[in-house]
Amino acid sequence: MKKILLAWCLIVGSIAASHSQTSHPAPASDPAGKAKGLQKQLKLTDSQTSKVAVIYQESAQKFEKIKTQDHGNTDKMITDIRPLRVSTIKKIRALLTPVQALSYDKLVKEPSSSGLNGGWSGGWGSSE
Repeated sequence: MKKILLAWCLIVGSIAASHSQTSHPAPASDPAGKAKGLQKQLKLTDSQTSKVAVIYQESAQKFEKIKTQDHGNTDKMITDIRPLRVSTIKKIRALLTPVQALSYDKLVKEPSSSGLNGGWSGGWGSSE
């Protein structure tokens, strides 16, 4: 009886551990997904959202070039990406209303903003 109980506990424990380790859906990493995330946070119009998606697409392409050129060297990438980040933030901010811009500034300054849906937060430095 003890062996059956032990086996049952191991099975239940394994199932519980596997469920706790399943990954939750990651924030959208595609430009359209990032724009949709920003749309929800800032209540962007459809026009603003499509323009933001284009900005994110351009930035993603430039980021990939930087990543390739820097061969994955994180320190060098952080330095090289900073101007891209500043430029992207300025372009997006130019599309926003004053109220949206205030909210966007808060999102950008958060150290790991889920509101940017995989955007420009999380250790890439300040926007200035």
